[in-house]
Amino acid sequence: MKDIADLYSKFLESSGVSTDTRKIESNSIFFALKGDNFDGNAYADQALEHGALLAIIDDETQKGDSKILVDNVLETLQELANFHRRQIQIPIIAITGSNGKTTTKKLTHEVLSKRFKVKATAGNLNNHIGVPLSLLSFTAELDLGIVEMGANHQKEIEALCQIAEPNYGLITNFGKAHLEGFGGIEGVIKGKSELYDYLIEHDGLIFFNRDDEVQVNKAIQHKNYSIGEKSLSDCQVIFKEAKPFVNVEYSNTTIQSKLIGSYNFKNISAAIGIGRYFGVDKEKIKEAIENFEPEEMRSQILKKNGHDILLDAYNANPTSMEAALRSFKQMTSKEKTVILGDMFEVGDDASKEHRHMLEVCKKLDFDVILVCGASFHKASSGFDDIKGFKTTDELKLYIKENKTLLTPDIMIKGSRGMKLESILDVF
Repeated sequence: MKDIADLYSKFLESSGVSTDTRKIESNSIFFALKGDNFDGNAYADQALEHGALLAIIDDETQKGDSKILVDNVLETLQELANFHRRQIQIPIIAITGSNGKTTTKKLTHEVLSKRFKVKATAGNLNNHIGVPLSLLSFTAELDLGIVEMGANHQKEIEALCQIAEPNYGLITNFGKAHLEGFGGIEGVIKGKSELYDYLIEHDGLIFFNRDDEVQVNKAIQHKNYSIGEKSLSDCQVIFKEAKPFVNVEYSNTTIQSKLIGSYNFKNISAAIGIGRYFGVDKEKIKEAIENFEPEEMRSQILKKNGHDILLDAYNANPTSMEAALRSFKQMTSKEKTVILGDMFEVGDDASKEHRHMLEVCKKLDFDVILVCGASFHKASSGFDDIKGFKTTDELKLYIKENKTLLTPDIMIKGSRGMKLESILDVF
């Protein structure tokens, strides 16, 4: 289809867009996306049979009634999302960063919803497919939209900005995440900063962490609003404690969150700062933060047969894991067990980073240290009192047979692919 406006008129008549035939909504437009192991073109007929209004395809052999042939389905989805974004003309806040972007997005949504009609990226739909889908779910009736942006290579955030055209943006932090794709920490900083680069070029406003010198250097000369503990900050938020829940002070008001770990302080601060910038009442900000519940497997505290278990098995990278370990050490005076799974996408630094994490565990003097995964198993060979296992299943079997060795407090953290939450079965 040459004219995206024609497709947009059909989009307005539809119930929305679909990319999965298992979740087709009646009267929706099905986009036949391709993946490594599937070709959506093959499911176009099925989508129509299940009630789709139209199917957008890029395989000529699949042509037929109620199908629109385009050069590239993904690019068409992105073009439609950008066209829609320009029609609705609502202010959009983009959030990216190495750690904490989903939590920050959700907290910010809760805070802003106290005054405005706001919609945010659902789940972690934050990539080249998820961002367009998020934008297409926004309407002109909204006061604000919040778009989470994820990336594991340079130029990805730049491309997502071209689609979403944000007016405001926040980078939660620059950490050791997706080092393999970004090519090291300098590559991470450059890649994530593509959000600020876009805002600078388009006269947008940068929200930034006043306590992070890298962010200060990137943002201070441009239109900005700073958030941090420093008195120079436009919005000052003070960290009080995390034993285990994060307690902060803002505008002479104490806010007691349900989030654990001092690493969540910056996520909370960002939401408070953005709320203040947009004029949300202080008491409403407090209410939003205090009522916010953490997502499943993101810093959850569970009680199992006499153990207090901190489950943080949604994801892991060197920065988030070290922060979690240091925070866990400070939480209580009880004996502590740490159970760690491999960190993925660390690239050439995998051996060094996994060994460093074990050195951190030793320095923090945890009572029991159990690790699993190829990288941790290899790294653990140099430590007599750290038990390493090649797989999560091997670790589970060991725990099942040696439960009495575990301490009252336990932290479980690893990358999503390790499925460490399955360890809970043995308690």
